[in-house]
Amino acid sequence: MKYDPLKAPDPKGWQALEEIEQIELVRAYHTKAGVRLPNPLLHATIHATVESQAALGEATPVQRTLERLQREGLDRHEAVHAVGSVLASYVHDLIRSPPSAGDPNAAISPNWGH
Repeated sequence: MKYDPLKAPDPKGWQALEEIEQIELVRAYHTKAGVRLPNPLLHATIHATVESQAALGEATPVQRTLERLQREGLDRHEAVHAVGSVLASYVHDLIRSPPSAGDPNAAISPNWGH
């Protein structure tokens, strides 16, 4: 399997891979494309996480968000970066100020399935 962020990976095929395999596919794409990144592993991990969320379909808003961003003019790779940027910001905030109790996702995801 090869990864191309301009095309959605087959959800079942993507989900069948181990997480490290997903990350390596993304890293290999960027290396082959000659993309220089300050932290290739982190970049690939965020890409793989967004793709894994998108592969869940309607269980999360990620696939719909990628489609909306593409309708608004981004290519798929740019849309993955946009979603990944929000994810990275959220994780950063969690690390800096962890919630005192409960589900840290509860405040942002009450209607994901609806």
